[in-house]
Amino acid sequence: MTRVDRVRTLLEASFSPDFLEIIDESHLHAGHNADAKLGGTHLKVTINSKSLNRLSLVQRHRQVNALLKDEFSNGLHALSIGFK
Repeated sequence: MTRVDRVRTLLEASFSPDFLEIIDESHLHAGHNADAKLGGTHLKVTINSKSLNRLSLVQRHRQVNALLKDEFSNGLHALSIGFK
């Protein structure tokens, strides 16, 4: 299972999103992160979820980042989060 697959599984299970898009942008960062060439280090997530919509923007970011804590500990370097 790839990191994108794991992140998708976690986000879907936790937030039951109406919309979820995950783009691996690691290749754009290969110049400053050697592991980026392997993929899965820099992700862009766009999500829409009723459970997140009731929260402030800061709380939404905290929820997503907390959920992905283990991924950050195991090679996820950067996460861009957008809410639709």
